Amino acid sequence: MEGGGAIQRRNNAVKRHLQQRQQEADFLDKKVIASTYFSIGAFLVLACLTVSLLILPLVLPPLPPPPSLLLWLPVCLLILLIVLAFMPTDVRSMASSYL
Repeated sequence: MEGGGAIQRRNNAVKRHLQQRQQEADFLDKKVIASTYFSIGAFLVLACLTVSLLILPLVLPPLPPPPSLLLWLPVCLLILLIVLAFMPTDVRSMASSYL
């Protein structure tokens, strides 16, 4: 009878060992996924974009200023967003549409 208990303990030890190895493999898989977040191609595109943004302004001639009317575009967009952000809404009509 003692031999049966030893075999059962060995089987339990093997099961624990296999579970531990599976957990380590899962952890390594997650680590590999995290390390390949950017592919090599995406990294090269980002590097080329960075270099071009650093070099091109030094090489290209200066541009003339934009028309003054075009300068008002971001100001008007900001004013529109502020108005929309503080515009009151009719809560009752919104709540009834979700019910």
